[in-house]
Amino acid sequence: MPQGSLDVLLVSAKGLENTDYLCNMDPFVILTCRTQQQQSSIASGKGSDPEWNENFVFNLSEGVSELKLKIMDSDTGTANDLVGEVTIPLEPLFMEGNLPPTAYNVVKDGEYRGEIRVGLTFTPDGRRERGLEENFGGWKESAY
Repeated sequence: MPQGSLDVLLVSAKGLENTDYLCNMDPFVILTCRTQQQQSSIASGKGSDPEWNENFVFNLSEGVSELKLKIMDSDTGTANDLVGEVTIPLEPLFMEGNLPPTAYNVVKDGEYRGEIRVGLTFTPDGRRERGLEENFGGWKESAY
């Protein structure tokens, strides 16, 4: 698996199962790429069709093959509820370099619970390093 940076555009979700029976839920997303974890803002009162339009960046190392999304409902005073999960394989991204916002099925207990739209961009490490060396002729600053 390549090394580099993974840019994630968390766009929106639709048709999510509402875990709050008396009011609209307040969904947020926990994004996990191996040991790195980031969290979206809470879409307060947005219910089953939230929009985030937020960007996240992960540093990818050897062996990373998937991005996991866990959609949660923020609850005040009680534990947050799991709405559903998505596992996105990164192999197609490594071949294409860029995947436009795509709908992925949200699943909980093996059942479809809506969908989430995510865009992905992969930038390999080598591309950046070569660019810097070309711009500066490979010159390195002396420690003296």
